[in-house]
Amino acid sequence: MPATRELFYQHLAQTSSSPLALEIEHASGMYLMEKSGRKIMDLISGIAVSNLGHSHPEIKKAVKKQVDRHLHLMVYGEVIQSVQVELAKELCSLLPSQLSSVYFTNSGSEATEGAIKLAKRFTGRNKIISFRNSYHGSTQGSLSVCGNEALKNSYRPLLPGIKILEFNSVAELGEIDEKTAAVIIEPIQAEAGLIIPEETYLKKLKEECEANGTLLILDEIQTGMHRTGPMFAFEESGVIPDILLLGKAFGGGLPLGAFISSRKIMSVLSYDPVLGHITTFGGHPLSCAASLALVKHLKQGNYKSEVIRKGRVFQNYLHHPLIREFRGKGLFCALKFDSSDLNQKVIGKCLERGLLTDWFLFAPDCLRIAPPLIISDDEIKMACSVILESLNEN
Repeated sequence: MPATRELFYQHLAQTSSSPLALEIEHASGMYLMEKSGRKIMDLISGIAVSNLGHSHPEIKKAVKKQVDRHLHLMVYGEVIQSVQVELAKELCSLLPSQLSSVYFTNSGSEATEGAIKLAKRFTGRNKIISFRNSYHGSTQGSLSVCGNEALKNSYRPLLPGIKILEFNSVAELGEIDEKTAAVIIEPIQAEAGLIIPEETYLKKLKEECEANGTLLILDEIQTGMHRTGPMFAFEESGVIPDILLLGKAFGGGLPLGAFISSRKIMSVLSYDPVLGHITTFGGHPLSCAASLALVKHLKQGNYKSEVIRKGRVFQNYLHHPLIREFRGKGLFCALKFDSSDLNQKVIGKCLERGLLTDWFLFAPDCLRIAPPLIISDDEIKMACSVILESLNEN
């Protein structure tokens, strides 16, 4: 029988020429355990997924309980599933009253797809505006509103009617007009290396949208669930979206996304045509059970202030001549270096020392720091020491 590593290369599609190929036997809390017995601290939360760490006991208990009740029934149809209903209720209780209707999907990319369809259907328009170096997923529609041409060029033609603006450019907001169905934007540009909007930018964007009858879609797929401090990053902007996107951490470690809007806007998916947006597995009961346990746990904790405080601890420790800039909010941070080559060397040295970190899709010169929210101060100090030691070798 070939080894698992050999079978990995034979049968699993590879998306890079040199995958890390870490063979993980077990994961718990902050740590991944390799088959060899080596322990690795996860400083990226499975790419913004495991906000409560790996194998959180409350999430595992909820999933096991749901397994004993039922698995798939019929997600969108006439079957009422209590776990799905309770999750939607809990989620809406955390949001402004306008955001009262939830459509569950399998992923963040699918949430983007559904939101684009919803905006077109509600407004009767087809122009969509997004931003340079934005990232909203890799499916055809979500890739169309991605703001990086290098990622898109091999897959054209994509959706027509997409206009890409410069993030933080107030002058370009005049591109929003009566033909624009929606503007889709991240409250913090993630894959661009954590670019934060200027203080009044999102408010001015919302004003332009309202003046033109355009829907504002806020993508909180990476920033949601206390990643930056508040439950949702938009809470600090004074702006309420017409459609909110969730994914990644929202599923508690299982596949789940959502697009959320008002009942008035969401109702257009029910006629002309009926079943205007459908999914087989979106809102799967196991995923909803995991998410419900996550949401309930986050509501009970003091995560907002702790995440903000822990982010400052990282910032206080991470000083080095090779770090050109520290960016971020809460536990969503980036270290900018002079080159992508240096970043890759540091990432490799960190992994040799048992620390898993990463780069950003559109900012390869920036190192990603997005640990589980449960990281302790001692673990922060340990992670920072590893990064600084790795930098000292360059």
